[in-house]
This record gives sequence, structure tokens and C-alpha cells, in this order.
Amino acid sequence: MGTHSANEDSIGAFRREARTWLEANVPHEPSPEDGPASRDYVLAWQRKQAQGGWAGLAWPKEVGGRGLSVLEQIVWFEEYARASAPSPLNASFVALNHAGPTLIACGSPEQKAFHLPKILAGEVIWCQGFSEPGAGSDLASVRTRGRVEGDTLIIDGHKIWSSFADIADWQELLIRTDPSAKTSAALTWVICPMNLPGITVRPIRTMAGPHKYCEVFYDSVRVPLSNVVGGVNNGWATAMSTLSFERGTAGLALLIGLTIKVEHLLAACPAHRSELRLRLGRLRAEGQSIRAMTYRFALDSENSVPDASGSMIRLSFAEFSQRVTAAAIDLYGIDAPEVAGMHGWGHDYLDAFSETIAGGTAEIQRNIIAERVLGLPKGPR
Repeated sequence: MGTHSANEDSIGAFRREARTWLEANVPHEPSPEDGPASRDYVLAWQRKQAQGGWAGLAWPKEVGGRGLSVLEQIVWFEEYARASAPSPLNASFVALNHAGPTLIACGSPEQKAFHLPKILAGEVIWCQGFSEPGAGSDLASVRTRGRVEGDTLIIDGHKIWSSFADIADWQELLIRTDPSAKTSAALTWVICPMNLPGITVRPIRTMAGPHKYCEVFYDSVRVPLSNVVGGVNNGWATAMSTLSFERGTAGLALLIGLTIKVEHLLAACPAHRSELRLRLGRLRAEGQSIRAMTYRFALDSENSVPDASGSMIRLSFAEFSQRVTAAAIDLYGIDAPEVAGMHGWGHDYLDAFSETIAGGTAEIQRNIIAERVLGLPKGPR
């Protein structure tokens, strides 16, 4: 009983510390839409968190992180969302949640020493080079190729949907290094500097407005073989290594923030619009259900490798966000001030269409749930 009370006191103190810091430091100005100004904004926010001791919360202490428990991470994200802090799904997301954890798990001592401090300190932006025009969720089918010549990789190919590639310093790049193989065993994970000769980046304007995603072309790009992480032809295992770090908390601030917005929508909905109020009430219940499922998944996976249950969270949140933004449009109307602009509900509604595509399509997630969670047989191909 005494230990339980002491733990509650410790978590309570941690919550107060996080809330106090966030209230004093969250930027008041909204983030710029895209381009160099958005880079400056994101890096400035990351630097401020690092200076305050709030960078790399899930990273081990030996590499400069805080090494916090999952429960402490949950508390941080609750307070982060409560303070309306900048979206964590910004240009720093790949570095903090994919590239950094991959280097922690699989990188060489030299790679860790060079890259990890820069990520935490808010000095660099990373992007991801996985998806291709002919291989979206199917990473085993990537065709961007790299051939080894001495101590160099020569890379040719084409990536797409590489978020923030136009403002990135580095890219986590998945390439095919064994042209004769047709499986994931032929892939290699490599650190690619974005300023190398032969790299062309073309931003793509989304229907939501910003130039958020990019195409990246590689024309005989020469990358040192020392930039390979986890070994040549071992890229699939390297890419999967990040799963053990996410613990189901990576998108928590977004989820919590969205449940808070549902409360605001309910408060703004007139009493006479009973059908819409019922719809929003159901969304409130749905949001709390997903939140509880996420907490349970995160806490259960603290001492084990997360399983395919994460697909249930990803799919549930993706479809929930689409329903919430659609309800907001129906509440306010398309010409309302609350809907207009980069930070209005109109942007969020259009952007939410990508939720059931990014990170594995809704169809892919349903297949994973059916086969790995429910134990159903694979369907015919």
C-alpha cells in the first residue's frame, strides 16, 4: 500500500512538473504551413524541449534520453495535448520515432555518437525513404537499388510520399541491394545525406494545402558503405527494429488532442441539433474507448515486443479522426471561420483522408488484425 501511494505521489509530481513547464514554454504562434519556416519552427521547439530536459523521453539514458516508463510517457502526452503544444506529427517525428530508435537498436557506435545528439538537440531533420510509386505498404517490393562498389553504395531509383524531404538533412532509406532476390532479405537500410549530388526532391502539394509530401529521385547517388545500418541485405530486420521503441505511445498526443476537440465540438453544438449531438456523443465514447485500448497496449508492451494489436489502434484512430473532422464540418459549415485556413477544421478534414493510407493502408491493417490477432486464414491472392 505504501509503495503504491509513493508511486502515485511520484507520478503526480511528474505531472505537475510537466504541466508547469509546458504552460510556460509552449509557443503561442501557430506553426508555418511548410518550407524553411516550418523547419525553423520545428527545430526551435525541439531545442527548447532539449534545454528543458524533455527530449527523448523514451530513449535510454545512456544515449542522452530520459528513459521514462511508459506510464510517465502517457502522463507527458496527456499534458502535452492539454497544453495544445505543437503537433508531434511534424518534421521531427521521423528522427525521434524512427531513425533515432533504429540507430539505438542497430547503429554502430560511430553512427550513434554522431547522429543521436544532433537529433535530440534539435539540429537536424530526418525524412523517410521507404514508399515507392509501385510499392506503397509492400516494402518487400521496393525497386530503388544500390550496388556496392568498394566502400561505396551507388543508388538509383525513386521514392514517394517522403514527408518533409525538402527540408531534411538526412533520410532513412530502404533500398534493394540484391537484384536477384524478390523478398525482403534483399533490402538494406542506409543513412542518406540529402545534400548529395544526384538527389532531386520535388514537393507535392496535398489537397489539404501544404507541400508536405515529396518525391525523391536518386541518380547514381554515392553513399559511403559505412552509412549502412544493421548490415547489407538485413534492411528488413533493421526497419522492424523501431517497433520495440514505440510502445504504442507515438501517436498518443494526437489521439488525446482529438478527444479534447470532441469535447469542444459537443460544447459548441446547439441543443436543438439533437441528431448531431448524438453523433458527437458517440464519437466521445469511441475516442475514450480507443484511448483506453492504447493505454492498455502501451502498458502491456512495456516489458515485451509489441504485437499486431497495434494495428487495431492504428486503424481505429485513423477512422476515428476522419469521423471527427467530418462532424466538425457538419457542425460549423464549410464557410465558417472555424473551418477556414491552415489550422482550421477544413484542413484537418482533408488531411485526415491520408490517415487510412499512411503507415499501412486500412486494408493492410485489417489483414494484419484478421491473420495475427483473430487467427483467421489468409484470403486468396
